[in-house]
Amino acid sequence: MRFNKILVPVAGTPADNGALDLACTLAKTKFRPGITALHVIPVERSLPLDAEIEEEIARAETIMNDASKRIEKNGCAAEIDIIQAREVGPAIIQVAQEIKADLIVFGVTYKTHFGEYCLGDVAPYILKNSPCRVILDHQLEKIEE
Repeated sequence: MRFNKILVPVAGTPADNGALDLACTLAKTKFRPGITALHVIPVERSLPLDAEIEEEIARAETIMNDASKRIEKNGCAAEIDIIQAREVGPAIIQVAQEIKADLIVFGVTYKTHFGEYCLGDVAPYILKNSPCRVILDHQLEKIEE
């Protein structure tokens, strides 16, 4: 299987590390696909889409700095992108289409909601609407909500 462009959405969760490691492993094939790490800052509807949300921007920069270090540690290079959007899932799909991604590697943690396993909102949206293959990297750490 050949991938030219891998998109890795990161959110600042423990699952990011597994997804980035997996993407780097896949990028070490002879085809050397490019990796794009993406963080989406959700913007409330009461604010303009280009609002300067300083706290969220600072958090996003920290997340992407950590992602960049992890990628470099794995011996890979990646483009780093931070965007603001109303909804995270549609923004990820839009970027995947824009960069013509062949693969999205998405880390998910083990979460429960009211005692039941829960994927959240973003993972199902990506699975339903992705223009390319998707690998969910399921982390075994349990997070109670």
